[in-house]
Amino acid sequence: MWGLLMSPRRGTAEPVGLAALLHLLRPYRGLVAGAVTLVIAASVLGLAQPVLAGRIIDRVRTSEPIAGLVLTLAALFVAQTLIDTAGRYLLERSGESVVLGIRRLLVQRLIRLHLPVLHTHRTGDLISRATGDTQALRDGITRSLVEIAVGALTVAGATVLMVAIDPVLFLVVLGVFAVAALGVAIVLESIRQAAEQSRTAVGVLTADLERSLSAIRTIRIHRAEQVETDRLLASAEAAFAAGIRGARLAAVAQPAIQLAASGSFLLVLVVGGMRVASGNLQLGDLIAVLLYATYLVMPLGNLLEGLTTLKRAMGALQRVQEALDLPTESDESAPSAITATVPGAPALAFADVRFSYDDRPALSGVSFELARGSRTALVGASGSGKSTILSLICRFYEPTNGTITYLGHDAAALTRAQCRQLVSLVEQSAPVLHGTIRENLCMGRPSDAADMDRVLRQVNLHDWVETLPDGVDTQVGEHGSQLSGGERQRLAIARALLTRPAVLLLDEPTSNLDAENEKTVMDGLRRLHEDCVTVLIVAHRLSTVRDADHILVVDDGEVVAAGSHHELVHTSEHYRLLLGSQITDDDHTDFSGVQK
Repeated sequence: MWGLLMSPRRGTAEPVGLAALLHLLRPYRGLVAGAVTLVIAASVLGLAQPVLAGRIIDRVRTSEPIAGLVLTLAALFVAQTLIDTAGRYLLERSGESVVLGIRRLLVQRLIRLHLPVLHTHRTGDLISRATGDTQALRDGITRSLVEIAVGALTVAGATVLMVAIDPVLFLVVLGVFAVAALGVAIVLESIRQAAEQSRTAVGVLTADLERSLSAIRTIRIHRAEQVETDRLLASAEAAFAAGIRGARLAAVAQPAIQLAASGSFLLVLVVGGMRVASGNLQLGDLIAVLLYATYLVMPLGNLLEGLTTLKRAMGALQRVQEALDLPTESDESAPSAITATVPGAPALAFADVRFSYDDRPALSGVSFELARGSRTALVGASGSGKSTILSLICRFYEPTNGTITYLGHDAAALTRAQCRQLVSLVEQSAPVLHGTIRENLCMGRPSDAADMDRVLRQVNLHDWVETLPDGVDTQVGEHGSQLSGGERQRLAIARALLTRPAVLLLDEPTSNLDAENEKTVMDGLRRLHEDCVTVLIVAHRLSTVRDADHILVVDDGEVVAAGSHHELVHTSEHYRLLLGSQITDDDHTDFSGVQK
């Protein structure tokens, strides 16, 4: 259906042509053909009206009956109005349908883009491609192409008829459009309201897409891509419905602008023709010519506007195509769960893992194992490679060399989704998405009240939630703005625990907490031994490091020391340098600022 847009990757510098724009209409070619036929038929009916008006005037001058011609003229006028309205509504609906289809593609791809791609593209720009650019495409499809075709036909027809009547009068162009403005005044306020509703609906879609992309790591690790995709598609459907409401009014307004001008001018000419027949006015042929001039001026303006809109639409299509060409993670919508484990295998293991960001080495032969049910601290100066290790575990990136195993299974033999079923990540920023506490907890795994109650008690949030008016259905605000830093941190940990991971990854889980909240979180983490959860925690505070069963010291992309806190204090000079003179009983000692 969308073969051209979804073709194998092309260079983004390759410009799209008019054929690509026309290709968008292929799924709706029957509807579009019918709509164009109706609009052209309406234009033909319009071209016939001046001829009838001239005949009416001639019969008035010769005192012949005019009732039949008047009725025919009125019938043509009404038929033109109805046919043009129906045709333009069908065109607007076709355009909205095309936009919905493109937005479906963009949403499904943007939510699955490779993280390196997201890091090199501005989120707002990607959002604008799914909103503003697709809207420009709709304008190009429903206005420019049709207005160019219909306008050209009308101009050609009016020109031929004007020249046939009188070549000299062909040069005369008069227009009266004041009545046209009055003809649409009734619907102007409704059009404004409909346009505002449409912009609001598109704004909601933009906000939802920004919400998802800004927390893409959290969504990926909780395997909530489809949940977020469904939410975004619902927003796209709402924008589609708002656009259809505006299309109904636009379908009335555009013909009203054209027909009110030509109809009012037609009435003036008919009355003036009667005066010509009575001998008070000459140049009866001028009536028909001026009527055709009315039909000529508007199409010329529409042609110019259509060409401008077409250029904008082609630019929008180029940007949409470039977004659709961006590489994504493979579709793993229904992965099979890993049920078997290799006896005696560690929960997680790195074997000579190497990784580079482009040409910049980040890890150089990292090897370690995490025993099942253990708690391991990962320490090192800023830029030493800690965050890269977490990203590789989550399969946000793939190692350049080496092997990563989960419960004894080689990551190369597993899908990303299978690996992410085994791990859960709590980022340092602890992203909380707009919505309710329940929605944030269950984004990675639908859960019942008992499960939510369990994890809330584990992080000491249960009593707090009970005091809220709406309980777990309380809104948390944009990015969790209605929560304190400690509440956001603990909610993120509860969300990770709810997925029952084999390996829990914590990136500075207490860095933004005060002493009381840090104690609460750490007490909850200590109780994870009861569930045999393996914990890997990036930490700087001495209290967190000292409680770990095992410590890995990372420097310049390598594990330079490993052991318990007591062992490393006595055996690792690098570990002592990290701690410096901060080896005290102060639980809040922080050596994050120590340089390598």
